[in-house]
Amino acid sequence: MIRIKGTPYQNTAAFLSAASHIAEYYGFEHFDRLPREPQRRTLPPGARPDADINFARRDEKHLPSAARRIAAAGMPPQGATLAWRTLPLPSGASGVSLELHAVGIDSAIAEALLIITADAILKHANISERILSINNIGSAESSGRYVRDVGGYLRKHIESISASLRPRVAVDPLGALVQLIERGHPAVSRAPQAMEYLTEDERRRFWDLLEYLEISGLPYELNGQILGSRDCWAHTLYEIGAVDPETGARATVAFGGRYDPLMSRFARKPYAATMIAIHAEARGATSVKVRTPGVRAMYFAHLGLEARRRILPALERLREAGIPIYHGLWNERIGEQMTAARALATPYILIMGHKEAIEGNVLVREVATNSQEAVSLEDLPSYLKQRRLGISQTADK
Repeated sequence: MIRIKGTPYQNTAAFLSAASHIAEYYGFEHFDRLPREPQRRTLPPGARPDADINFARRDEKHLPSAARRIAAAGMPPQGATLAWRTLPLPSGASGVSLELHAVGIDSAIAEALLIITADAILKHANISERILSINNIGSAESSGRYVRDVGGYLRKHIESISASLRPRVAVDPLGALVQLIERGHPAVSRAPQAMEYLTEDERRRFWDLLEYLEISGLPYELNGQILGSRDCWAHTLYEIGAVDPETGARATVAFGGRYDPLMSRFARKPYAATMIAIHAEARGATSVKVRTPGVRAMYFAHLGLEARRRILPALERLREAGIPIYHGLWNERIGEQMTAARALATPYILIMGHKEAIEGNVLVREVATNSQEAVSLEDLPSYLKQRRLGISQTADK
């Protein structure tokens, strides 16, 4: 977890306030602001969506409450939910977990948005040496052979496994492997690797995420030991580690992944969901005030896959310059984004198409006159500040 000593914050509340402000810049809102829809009973009386879940990690035990709340909110008109909340650490240790959730987004942009937002939060906390580790366990349909091979591998080493864990090898091989990894068992280094079992479609999907990270300048490592329950997770899992500059010790400060299987239980239909949780120690005050979102004067729209890849680093550049902006990264069609911009009544729209992405430019369009000007991404923050485009709007409070 993050140690508050060594960060710019006096207490945990100050860290959470700064972290949630960064999350809100990227479009995340507090769970309390999510609407509630009346739930129709579609399950037999007494049936529960969280029954019979095999948890493999302590990190997973808070997921059902998030899935239940988001399912109660229903699908918003914009087609995606970005939300954050704070809660005690699932391990029971003295600390706080800041969770970010991106729901309703099936593409790899969801994981990329979460990782980049978390990285910005950690960077702002003066955690200079950050290590992003990623694994891919495939879908529930494609990972059956992997789980069978894990079970067979663990049975070969059953004599070296503690008696208390042996029964789990038979009923939940993946959960047993997670426990062995946490205990540092010597056999885990030669266990089957989930990424070797991915289908071609899953490999392409995984490569999309890696491309987002590379374009955003985020280094990463592939780590086959980042695993979790198949009842909770599918496809991508990731951790962010922080290295102590004095001792060189590495500690996990964030963990997350795609939890479609669990979210679908509560939504009672196929439902895409991703999250990341950042763990911080409890030091001094820990409660954080929920701000009222401010009005933003610009909407950043993209057209095409290349533009979508380039927007994330552009958004981070604008965030660092203190220029608030709306976006709809989860929308693939430009028409949906323009509809959102009209609904928000932003006087300016930034547009990046394929041509602009390749050239490193963005079009700055004034809605009232429909006039536009091409500006390089490098010069964009200074261009907007010089013309005070979006600077005089009400800031987030």
